[in-house]
Amino acid sequence: MGGTARTRPATEAFVAHRNLLFTVAYQVLGSAADAEDVVQETWLRWTGVDLGTVRDQRAYLVRIVTRQALTRLRSLARRKESYVGPWLPEPLLTAPDVAEDVELADSVSMAVLLVLETLAPTERAVFVLRDVFAVGYDEIAEAVDKTPAAVRQIAHRARAHVADRRPRGATSPDETRAALSAFRRAVETGDLQGLLDVLAPDVVVLSDAGGFKQAARKPVVGADKVARFLAARWDVVGARTTVEPVQVNGGPALVLRLDGELDGVVAARLEGGLVTGLYFVRNPEKLSHVTRETALSR
Repeated sequence: MGGTARTRPATEAFVAHRNLLFTVAYQVLGSAADAEDVVQETWLRWTGVDLGTVRDQRAYLVRIVTRQALTRLRSLARRKESYVGPWLPEPLLTAPDVAEDVELADSVSMAVLLVLETLAPTERAVFVLRDVFAVGYDEIAEAVDKTPAAVRQIAHRARAHVADRRPRGATSPDETRAALSAFRRAVETGDLQGLLDVLAPDVVVLSDAGGFKQAARKPVVGADKVARFLAARWDVVGARTTVEPVQVNGGPALVLRLDGELDGVVAARLEGGLVTGLYFVRNPEKLSHVTRETALSR
């Protein structure tokens, strides 16, 4: 980014909103690598804008990043069609302040990002801008090339769609810590009964290895099957694996290292003190953002 007298105001404005732009792009795409590319593309376009014509720099930048993210989302959809096994969002190691912002943490959770995957591209962008970032309908309309009236209808439809599918049932921070601690102990010891005690009856495990590593190609559903699946894996590699509790996408997760090398991340969804969802990402191309914290903002 340049530092000349002409480019300095543009640089300062971009830097001030960069975390916001990444967060928007990531929620639209579910991919941190693609979100970073989109933010860079946004910067290149921003440098060509006459700032004297810009009334609201934040809104203008959000408009650019949304348009770039929508273009990227359509190409990403084609890549997902040939993806090996379940596709999961790229996990992000997040700072404690993300978890403290309950609405932001929920919006970037693996569970909600998977719900957003079921929306059409424009619906997803509209939902993210309106319900997460409270962008006005007129501004969203400019970003997605629709009329404000159409955007209102899209927002209503997307909101209802997400509400029907997003997880329900809040778990207190204390319950979350206790459940994840019990889950970690049970996994590390291969304690089948201990796993059954902390898993919800309808718990689901989704494993994403992208064909690079061994992983279940289909969802594993039900407490008994999930417990046996986890215990069997631990029997094979348990002695060589270390487990570290972290915050991923604003929620509880475990980082797994095999022989000291990063092997995967297990993000957990908890409801009522029980684990209802486990998102196991082993694809090495998706693990670069769990080695350092990613700053997110609204």
